[in-house]
Amino acid sequence: MKYRRLGQSDLRISAIGLGCMGMSQAYGARDDEESARTIGRALELGVNFIDTADMYGNGHNEELVGRALAGRRTEAVLASKFGNIRTPDGGQDVDGRPEYVPQACEASLRRLGVDVIDLYYLHRVDPNVPIEDSVGAMGRLVEVGKVRHLGLSEASAATLRRAHAVHPIAALQTEYSLWSRDVEAEILPACRELGVTFVPYAPLGRGFLTGAIRSLDGLGEQDRRREMPRFESENLARNTALLAALEGIAQAKHCTPGQVALAWLLAQGEDVVPIPGTKRRKYLEENAAAVDVTLWPADLAALDQAFPAGAAAGERYPPGGMRRVNL
Repeated sequence: MKYRRLGQSDLRISAIGLGCMGMSQAYGARDDEESARTIGRALELGVNFIDTADMYGNGHNEELVGRALAGRRTEAVLASKFGNIRTPDGGQDVDGRPEYVPQACEASLRRLGVDVIDLYYLHRVDPNVPIEDSVGAMGRLVEVGKVRHLGLSEASAATLRRAHAVHPIAALQTEYSLWSRDVEAEILPACRELGVTFVPYAPLGRGFLTGAIRSLDGLGEQDRRREMPRFESENLARNTALLAALEGIAQAKHCTPGQVALAWLLAQGEDVVPIPGTKRRKYLEENAAAVDVTLWPADLAALDQAFPAGAAAGERYPPGGMRRVNL
């Protein structure tokens, strides 16, 4: 495994991390035993950047990650998130109030079974609370030793700058992949201006960039992708046409399309650390091996031509989700 620096800290994180959300929700039935083995295998491979959140499975994911890391805590750089909450009617809301911050952190520490979280993100920016207030309260968690470093998720460049002025932000997590490139305009440059690591989530386009999803037939009835505009039948058909260049490069390099998609992200800069999610060791091993895939300038140019910004048909979330991103 190769490693990259987390923000301006002295922490070294694996160039490819492990997103754990799908172990608890969104993409089919849970398999706690295989998920725990996947986390263990990640550590064996040197994948030390482990990402979870309090809302994943309503706390189930933090508990799962905590059990998997028991006795191996020092091998992991543990990231969790707060502020994206479930409402009584099953919907979602955001809570970035200063008084809620320590409550959320204590609950996460308890579920994870740890004394400190290495990287603690505000999962979504609360439009009703000044970011200075939310980050100020998060900074107090650093002061008392509950958290080592702070992060934001789905924050705009302007919000990042305001937050960073209150307390150093080590990482910004936002969707970024070959078919989601809007961050390149303002957000990624702002991260570089401030020395903030950029953490792409959904770096494989929720499985689309592996080439394995060409229709909805293989997705379970409760699979979250059935609700996402880019996977609607007409949009999916248009998006599938984008894959030819990706698959051609993968064939030439004797690797998978997903590995090429991850290698493309890694080639965007040493400050980019994708966190592909999986609950199976097979796919974890495939993802981790992407650090050894070399893309030449001609490969990168071909991918840029095939996947220009805005090429994907459909928004990345339904309307409700889009209202909570890039705030």
